[in-house]
Amino acid sequence: MAERNYTAVTAFILVGFTEDPKLQVILLVLFLLIYLLILVGNLTLVTLIRTDSRLHTPMYFFISNLAFLNVSYATIITSSILITLVSARKVILFSGCALQFFFLCMALSCECYLLGVMAYDRFTAICNPLLYTVIMSKRFCVLLVLGSYLVGCVNAIVQAVFIFRLSFCNSNIINHFFCDVPPLLKLSCSDTHIADIVHFTCSAVVLTPTILIILISYIYIAIAILRINSAMGQRKAFSTCASHLTAVTIFYGTGSFMYLRPSSKYLMDQDKIISLFYTLVIPMLNPLIYSLRNTEVKKAFMRMLHRKIDSH
Repeated sequence: MAERNYTAVTAFILVGFTEDPKLQVILLVLFLLIYLLILVGNLTLVTLIRTDSRLHTPMYFFISNLAFLNVSYATIITSSILITLVSARKVILFSGCALQFFFLCMALSCECYLLGVMAYDRFTAICNPLLYTVIMSKRFCVLLVLGSYLVGCVNAIVQAVFIFRLSFCNSNIINHFFCDVPPLLKLSCSDTHIADIVHFTCSAVVLTPTILIILISYIYIAIAILRINSAMGQRKAFSTCASHLTAVTIFYGTGSFMYLRPSSKYLMDQDKIISLFYTLVIPMLNPLIYSLRNTEVKKAFMRMLHRKIDSH
């Protein structure tokens, strides 16, 4: 209690990337372009899935939710980056920092579980094709998505409670472009040992089960594909998983490297680049991954274009 009385910080200052005005302009244009690509790519994907009846399947239902999450946390990050590039003060209120962290943590945690759910969906489609429509019913798919949001919300609440009850009394300068765990823990003048353990545990609880689900699902998928006699059948079965497998590899590779480490191993300049990759670059790449490698999405896009041309 005595330690908590030292808390005097009511707002934080985000350092961002640079203080050079010329470089700030270049970065501003670059990040706005990236955000525009994220919006166009993901919203186009959602529109295609919603309007084309041939894409009303569990896999595309999960992809549309994934696209929604990508837009959500990319919006949070882009707005935070714009503060550091445009504003002279670069200030974010303590409550605003807590809310930013909560929504970002919830969205990223939910994405982890959604990727796990999508792996289970591919496992069911390839290993139990005759029972696929029975197992992956509309009600079950909705429950899986709602469960992902619930787990993400609980994870975000637990982490936010332990991190934002710390005392921040020595400095209010966050060496980052958003309110992330590593710079906040470094900034605190409290004993961060418990908060560090909670953060690592929560990250492990989110990443470990979903990684295991994905690995086990793909082991069974690989065995099922190898049992297919024709090479064409094998290619067709693998193509249904290729997009998801690519997205999983990129997302979990950066996420695991970022959060499954002790706080003493964090290097802020390096972590800014990693954070930028999984918060903006991956949401920009996901629509390309799920469309360029997917013939059904490409066909749906062409049908939408033809409808637009015919209507004119």
